[in-house]
Amino acid sequence: MRAMRTLLLLAVFTSLCCFLTIRRTQARSANLPGKSSPTSRETVSSGAPTAPESGGIRESISSKHQKRYQEWKDEFLSTDIGRAQWEMYAHHPRLVLTITMSDSNPEGASTGKYKWNQEGELVAATITLGNRADQGYPSSVYYPVMNALQPFESTRLIGGNVLAATKIAHEFGHVMRIAGTPESLYKLQIQLVPLYNKIFLSNGHNVNDPQLVEMAKKMGGNPVEIWEDREYWGEANAMMFLRDRVAKEKFHCRLFGKIKQAVEEYAKGYEERFAEIAKSQGEIDLGAVVTCRKFVKNGFVRLACHYALYRRWWQLTCSPKTGRKPLDRIFRY
Repeated sequence: MRAMRTLLLLAVFTSLCCFLTIRRTQARSANLPGKSSPTSRETVSSGAPTAPESGGIRESISSKHQKRYQEWKDEFLSTDIGRAQWEMYAHHPRLVLTITMSDSNPEGASTGKYKWNQEGELVAATITLGNRADQGYPSSVYYPVMNALQPFESTRLIGGNVLAATKIAHEFGHVMRIAGTPESLYKLQIQLVPLYNKIFLSNGHNVNDPQLVEMAKKMGGNPVEIWEDREYWGEANAMMFLRDRVAKEKFHCRLFGKIKQAVEEYAKGYEERFAEIAKSQGEIDLGAVVTCRKFVKNGFVRLACHYALYRRWWQLTCSPKTGRKPLDRIFRY
């Protein structure tokens, strides 16, 4: 079943890539002399960064979006994990993290414009929030955390600001993921994915083609697997944010039960990877999240940080009231 879903997604993914490539080519050919061509969603560069030598967070928000953005930011910073991650990047010695808002992709968010220095360290990244990020719930197939919020907003247990803050946490997870990804691997993926898609579309959608198998080995997976890996990394960080945000709410057990159900149904092969992702976040660069590191030191070394915290929180708060099994029996790792 999963193999069939991956095959279908590859077909859709490659078709979209080819369509977008044609549109970009047409746009470039139609540009008038002296006008710059459209840029892609993600850009990569290396060498001496154009950003200032010191890092930090640069908030580039227009006046029309400022009030709404500040509400989302305040919501994110209302949690321990949000404040810890914000402080980490606000005082980063190298990485300049730019946060902006856009009217395109209004209910979504994206991260890109990565830059590395000559030592291979990430020194620039940009998070772009849609101007209506407080609306719209992505599919539970690849976004089990954000999607789980939907019924709780419809019953007015949470507001749109929580959804927007969860999307911010998701994008912070992307930055952490890329910060731990070698520049050479990221560039190789950017280079090979279009070629992989072209072969895939021309060989009858045969993922067992020796050329594709070899390319997937070099890239660390096929295009869909690479995309899944990045999105689930973001969702793991979003889950950490929600753990803090709803810890004292009466519906917290129901919310995390819904997340658990979606992960078991759609991301069975990624349960262990969620754990690896979370554990790695406690070790990236500046030490990332202090809360994570503390629990890892207290005997949860073999558990992912998210699940170490989630496990303890679930057992102490939910199990006595609901009779649910401990998390280590629900999630098999």
